[in-house]
Amino acid sequence: MDSASYVPPAYGGVPLHQRLAGSLRELSSAVLERLVDHVPVYGTLPDEELRNDIRRVVEQAIRSCATVLRTGELPDDAQLQVLRQSAAKRAEEGVPVESVIRAYHVGAQECLERMAPHAGPDDLAAVQEAGLLVLRFLEQMTATVVAGYFTERQAAASEEQSARQAVLTALLDGDDVRTRSAHWGFDLPPCYLVLGLSVGPHPDERADGVSPLIAVKRKRRRLRVELERHVGAPVLSALGADGGIVLVPRRVPAEKVTEDDWNWLAGVVSHMSRVAGVEIVAGVTAAPPEQVAAAAGLVHEIRAVAIASGRGPGVHRLSDVLLEYQLMRPGPARDALAELVRPLADRPELLGTLRTFLQCGLSRQRTAEHLRIHPNTVDYRLRRAADATGLDATSGSDVVRVRAALSAHDAIFAHDGPA
Repeated sequence: MDSASYVPPAYGGVPLHQRLAGSLRELSSAVLERLVDHVPVYGTLPDEELRNDIRRVVEQAIRSCATVLRTGELPDDAQLQVLRQSAAKRAEEGVPVESVIRAYHVGAQECLERMAPHAGPDDLAAVQEAGLLVLRFLEQMTATVVAGYFTERQAAASEEQSARQAVLTALLDGDDVRTRSAHWGFDLPPCYLVLGLSVGPHPDERADGVSPLIAVKRKRRRLRVELERHVGAPVLSALGADGGIVLVPRRVPAEKVTEDDWNWLAGVVSHMSRVAGVEIVAGVTAAPPEQVAAAAGLVHEIRAVAIASGRGPGVHRLSDVLLEYQLMRPGPARDALAELVRPLADRPELLGTLRTFLQCGLSRQRTAEHLRIHPNTVDYRLRRAADATGLDATSGSDVVRVRAALSAHDAIFAHDGPA
């Protein structure tokens, strides 16, 4: 705008900027009252903050608006520093950004409405010009406020994330977590639900023309977002491309965790799996903060046992795989059990049918449907397995030994079985 030819808009013969400046205290009081009525979160702020900090920002915004109307020029960055700092404070206080932006628009609306009665029939051009200038000013203020707000939020998020990772490291290392978490301002819960996750690949990771790195990052982000959405409390996690460790806080001691808690957690993992589009196998246990390090080792073993024994996706506790877990521990008994099914090592169709038959509750029909073969073929393979091993999976007296032998075999030959 050509400043030499600029004429400030006037209502009733009085420049609008003079009317604003002359009514500063009255206008700021009216804006504060309107903020409390129209932007609910401002009504929750301390009275002292409203009367001092917020009033100061309102008055500064009115002065800046008056300057724009007087000069026809938008303020520079230095002149908007008060507004930027105020936005950062609101971010620190947790005031939603939409409420902060709305506050400025509510304030501008209050000022314009209070100035409107001074405009006469001959002031239409001035009203239009003032409206355009105020809109330009609001556009600039919105950009300034958003920048100040999210700069603070990013800094706070970075600090919070650093504290989370430091606490997670201390927990997994078995350090003095109580003292260190207090230093970081992190409130430890009575216990954590400790999950050792195995996360399958997303189809995008193997799709032609798609960056596997980007696909993995998207998968991890979806998993974290879904976790935070359901838990509603700080979740500590270290997730890689194929899984990792997750600590979900609970407000009860470990011994007070109920079936409802475990069912809820299973639902959370199910949602994570569906949203991320991947299969998840999780070993889980509950532990107080001081025992998280040992619990982390246990859940990774539970997960490995669940995978090796064909348990499939879902959440698995030690009680779910108790027999397999014990049978998979190193020792002469495990080796002897594995020898029972060694004759099937080179017959994967027999070994697979035997395993599926046990997983299907000794049902020939379900086994056939799962393997997509005829029930007679199931019978044939089970007989061949019995001839080779001397163990008949269809006989009640041999079922336990067959199951134990398969578990021991899996512990020896599965790559991710527990040591």
